[in-house]
Amino acid sequence: MTRIDFHTNIPDKVSYACRLARKAYAANAKLVLLAEDADQAAALNAALWTLSDTDFLPHVMAGDALADQTPIIITASDTDPVPHHDMLINLTRRTPASFADYARVFEIISTDEEDAAEGRKRYVAYKKLAHPLTHFVAGKS
Repeated sequence: MTRIDFHTNIPDKVSYACRLARKAYAANAKLVLLAEDADQAAALNAALWTLSDTDFLPHVMAGDALADQTPIIITASDTDPVPHHDMLINLTRRTPASFADYARVFEIISTDEEDAAEGRKRYVAYKKLAHPLTHFVAGKS
């Protein structure tokens, strides 16, 4: 069953997702970054190139010819075919259609009240489906 980790109170979802991607890549995990829209997908793509002077995070957009060989895939559609299903980082305000195909899902919830409200709805829905849930609140010990 898919493990779902909620990370809430996130001031900058793109930056936070990039740091999670760096951790996942360091652990040899493969992941998909699901963006809200094409603009956010482009922002993720740019941010992964500039995250750090010393880190290289190999990534491509879904549908790229090198996707099968690349550990980090970016997409704005949860129906795009992706080559692996280890981890999904969801930056959207919706429940990904294929979330159950992944071993682990990270739900990234911002400080925006509408985003938080949608996140709470997803938390309740996942709980009803009996998925193992964790919750991390950024900025709190």
